[in-house]
Amino acid sequence: MLTQSVGYAASALGCVASMGGKPILVREIAEMCDIPTAYLAKIINGLSRKGIVDTQRGIGGGVTLRVPAEEISLYDLCVALDDPIIYPKCMLSNVECSDERECPAHRFWKPHRLRKVEFLKETTIAEVAAFESRRRWSAGKPTTDNTPAEP
Repeated sequence: MLTQSVGYAASALGCVASMGGKPILVREIAEMCDIPTAYLAKIINGLSRKGIVDTQRGIGGGVTLRVPAEEISLYDLCVALDDPIIYPKCMLSNVECSDERECPAHRFWKPHRLRKVEFLKETTIAEVAAFESRRRWSAGKPTTDNTPAEP
């Protein structure tokens, strides 16, 4: 399971991606994604330091993606926000999972752990944006650009 920070970041960046390059305020993102504003501001600040988003203060400012949504993976967010899900941890203890230290769960856990990491690397913010747009549309919330999303 992803940490709350990475989950919030994915939802927020999905919202930012749906703006098509137009800046959006952290307050607006937080409202649309049901994320506490102060917590989201801290996450966005961290993502800005890691080169994933750009932020601009003042009139016409807000958050934009530094690279296209198709090039930002969930794995990238996990790395940027130091999510432990990407570390090769043993299922039965708090040490690194390795072939040299094969625990009783190793044969089961190793392929599942690798599949989890592959999923994170393959899933992009563009996919999250499409999901978030459908979710907001079905919940009766407007999309960020005030146009109906595809149902």
